[in-house]
Amino acid sequence: MHVPDGFLDAPTSVTTGVVAVAGVALALRRSRGDLDDRVAPLAGLVATFVFAAQMLNFPVAAGTSGHLLGGALAAVLVGPWTATLCVTVVLLVQALVFADGGLTALGTNVTLMALVGVWVGWLVFAGLRRVLPRRAGSVPVAAALAALLSVPAAAVVFAGLFLVGGAAPVEAGTLLGAMVSWHLLIGIGEAVITFLVVSAVMSVRPDLVRGAQPPGPAASAESHREAVAR
Repeated sequence: MHVPDGFLDAPTSVTTGVVAVAGVALALRRSRGDLDDRVAPLAGLVATFVFAAQMLNFPVAAGTSGHLLGGALAAVLVGPWTATLCVTVVLLVQALVFADGGLTALGTNVTLMALVGVWVGWLVFAGLRRVLPRRAGSVPVAAALAALLSVPAAAVVFAGLFLVGGAAPVEAGTLLGAMVSWHLLIGIGEAVITFLVVSAVMSVRPDLVRGAQPPGPAASAESHREAVAR
């Protein structure tokens, strides 16, 4: 999913850069109320895990490989605003230190993975939590389905960007079909990893999983106090 330099023309890259800056700035402002003494260390661990997981590729088919995007997983664990910051930091380090994704494409990668990946994952997760049974076992299931759908969603957005400002002419149906089909397979791997990680955290510290808590910082703090009391 990492877009390299030169895949998109300058106007498209500048536009995604503006979107990325605006999204990250809003996340910085909105995450202040979430980053308490419990969430801040977990956010660091989430960023570290996503960074490590994105360095590991798993085979898909025909020589194609995929890696964890981590947006939905991060959103479920620490909330979407903090997750946006976590994934952005990961992408920034990868671009500057490991040349994974180009510098001119950094805004595009942040838009695709830290904004689209995180927020599609979170909205799907939140919607599923409304309809699934209100029990702890539903959280990893909702997280896995959210992860599954967030990956092809990011691929669809990239396809749209490439059709607008791609470096080479490609037929729309061919590009969209290829991106969605391959990333749906990658999404299955992402769903499995997300399910296992969220299940593991839920089994030992459910009070740390933001997606398992009632909405609002006050409710989260109360849930934490109850968990400590137990």
